Amino acid sequence: MEMDVYKRLAKRLDELPEGFPATPDGLELKILKVIFTPQDAEMAMKLTATPETAEEIALRLDQPLDQMQATLTGMAARGQIAALRLEGKRKYRMAPFVVGIYEYQRRERLTEELVHLFEQYLPTLTKKVGGQGPSLTRVIPVNAGIKAELDILPHEDARQIVGKAKSFRLQDCICRREQALLGKPCEHTVHICLQYSMEQGAYDDFNLDGEIISKGEAFKIIDQAEQEGLVHNTYNVEQAPGGFICNCCSCCCGLLRGLKEHEAPYLLARSRYVAVIDPDTCAACGVCAEERCPMEAIVEDGDAYVVQDQRCIGCGVCVLTCPTESITLEERPETEWPEIADNIVDWARRRLDKRSRM
Repeated sequence: MEMDVYKRLAKRLDELPEGFPATPDGLELKILKVIFTPQDAEMAMKLTATPETAEEIALRLDQPLDQMQATLTGMAARGQIAALRLEGKRKYRMAPFVVGIYEYQRRERLTEELVHLFEQYLPTLTKKVGGQGPSLTRVIPVNAGIKAELDILPHEDARQIVGKAKSFRLQDCICRREQALLGKPCEHTVHICLQYSMEQGAYDDFNLDGEIISKGEAFKIIDQAEQEGLVHNTYNVEQAPGGFICNCCSCCCGLLRGLKEHEAPYLLARSRYVAVIDPDTCAACGVCAEERCPMEAIVEDGDAYVVQDQRCIGCGVCVLTCPTESITLEERPETEWPEIADNIVDWARRRLDKRSRM
């Protein structure tokens, strides 16, 4: 009977726009059993995908407020549900498995057992989550490489996103921590992923992990990530009350690995740009191909290098270290622009609509 609660929770998670597919050997249930007690699993299913205050949840479930607040605080601290500040109030909601519950398993909760189960589950998960649009996340290009005559939209600019936000939290990259537990440590900086909120003091009274940083420090993290050749990505929406800017490498990142290894085209939307190399000025040094491109999209062609545009995700990390400044980001034809939702609600509606037609 104990496994029944995990089956019901798995079904609820799979009904969310992101998805949480079943496997023949029940890997998804084993993962949930590591993360949730049966009691916590039951409680998680009582939450909705719409954020609610503890008062609203207690009233809806006819439970004492102090007991409900303690339960929700504990579950949020264990990464079992989402907690966020909206309109000045702390709210809670049911979280998807990714991006959500798994990424919340930080500190001592990210164990060798959990990461080994997750790695086995990843091919199935990525094919479901990345199997239809709109994409779960999207690339934010390095704007230094975009041609000057092109308009850069606010949601395409990591610095504009940071500039508008009011609260910031710096955390470890969970993908690099996972790979380290698997015996494959990464050479890139681990403590480099940003969370941001448009709410003032969003993390002051409920900082689950990482540390609160200033806007100036957040800008420095963006600069550092670009110098390391890491790919910025975030929610695939134009406007969000808060979110993340992950700084990803191809060796660890589940999103980039899903694109390259697991045939999951809708995990990560490429930007509307494509890298182009000027053959007349290219010195054929190979830095862009060998050290920077996360998608192996740049290949040698005679006395220069060229970009395979169907593999290029338009991240622009190749631009910054080109010694002859031969690489620029050019706009793709409008027919090739990625589908981006207006906001989280619009994204969920589009996603569920496409899933219902599959």
